[in-house]
Amino acid sequence: MSRYQFIQDCTELWPVQVLCQVLGVSCAGYYQWRGRAQPAPVPWQVAAQAAFLRHARRYGTRRLRAKLRAEGHAVGRYALRSWLYRHGLRALSTRPQRPRTTVADPAAVVAENRLLGQPAPTAPDRVWVGDITYLPLVGGRWCYLATWRDACSRRVVGWHLAAQMPTELVLLVLERALTLRQLAPGFIVHADRGSQYTSAACRARVAQAGAVPSFSRPGNPSDNAQAEAGWSTLKTELLPHGTAFASLEEARLEVAHYLDTYFNLDRRHSALS
Repeated sequence: MSRYQFIQDCTELWPVQVLCQVLGVSCAGYYQWRGRAQPAPVPWQVAAQAAFLRHARRYGTRRLRAKLRAEGHAVGRYALRSWLYRHGLRALSTRPQRPRTTVADPAAVVAENRLLGQPAPTAPDRVWVGDITYLPLVGGRWCYLATWRDACSRRVVGWHLAAQMPTELVLLVLERALTLRQLAPGFIVHADRGSQYTSAACRARVAQAGAVPSFSRPGNPSDNAQAEAGWSTLKTELLPHGTAFASLEEARLEVAHYLDTYFNLDRRHSALS
């Protein structure tokens, strides 16, 4: 069942324009879809749609199941959870669910933190710091922004945005940065202990580039503070008032303009003031 089906089943309760706006689809697209032949909806899903909208996203799977069973629909929480996920619907939560971007591999071989006690670099391309952050998409989804940032100039020397955050995401960004910069052997590449950075593939590419690896100490997120600096500002300026990007493609366009045109070329960084 699609979001358009959800809208069609709830038009007696809410105007089509409001439903389209809430679910992030166009009215034209809905009416075009409605002109095609559609299979009959499952009764419990129709009831779930009505209850979910009637209670303005305040009902999660537990309350939805109780509501549906009171109406004679025998449906379990797993089926409800799957149905909500397929349609990008998420109930309100007092504790926002945010993805973890740093998941350490306890078996990985890592290097020491080579930045501890060292003065800040006074020239570009002596130290790069890497990090991954998440950005929200409509429907409770996420995308992941990986960057490498120069510790002296504070410029982002490489970035990419993807729907997942495998090791390949970090490697792609590192490859782009290495292609664009002329680096002397011995420069430091620093990151946290996330499995993407401590992976054999990432460590091998860092060694091939003639760089020296450096990692944050366990349980010390402040060791990678410079890489993480600016994420809250980026999210506030790109997504005011807790909004979300409509799609991954929109997120990439907005982030490209922000980082390549504004952040790197125009924005004054407080550390350099």
